[in-house]
Amino acid sequence: MKNHFLTVNRNVLSVGTLGEEDILEETRYWRSRPPIERLIALELLRMRLSNYDSTTTRLQRVFTVTERWHNDLNDLKHLPEE
Repeated sequence: MKNHFLTVNRNVLSVGTLGEEDILEETRYWRSRPPIERLIALELLRMRLSNYDSTTTRLQRVFTVTERWHNDLNDLKHLPEE
């Protein structure tokens, strides 16, 4: 997710009490927005509620490289004889 979605533009922020008409207006606003924008806003709220910190370390993927034994005639020379 791009960082510009994680910042608040304080020049357009206003604080107030929502009335019934304000809630209807907000509902109309969000229904007019494209689905991807609504999902981004939802993810932003989720990250704020869960105290998301992008600077914390993440789980690392771990893998090991193993050599496979090839089943060919040259490998049979190393087997003990019966």
